[in-house]
Amino acid sequence: MEDPRTLLEAERSRVLARLAALTGDYDAVVAASLDTNADDEHDPEGATIAFERSQIGSLVRQARDHLAEIEAALARLEDGSYGACETCGLPIPPGRLEARPTARRCVTCASRP
Repeated sequence: MEDPRTLLEAERSRVLARLAALTGDYDAVVAASLDTNADDEHDPEGATIAFERSQIGSLVRQARDHLAEIEAALARLEDGSYGACETCGLPIPPGRLEARPTARRCVTCASRP
């Protein structure tokens, strides 16, 4: 398994780049809506500006949430609790951590409702 810190740092870089792109897209949609007085809510040609803004806003929130998960995983690395299930305390299998480096729980505990 690759070093967890390396995986997390790479994932953080990807999320930050995605967040920057999404924020730019969001700003562009907002700027476009300021320069027009078109009635986008009743435009038969496609999605409304409000819909696009809402959709991009949701993706920005998801990226920020994922970034917070990455930061929490890095903090667990620092305090030595990374790789231990937060529910049962048993080790999280390396394959799960490689596939999902931000995992907080083992497969068994994550499967429970």
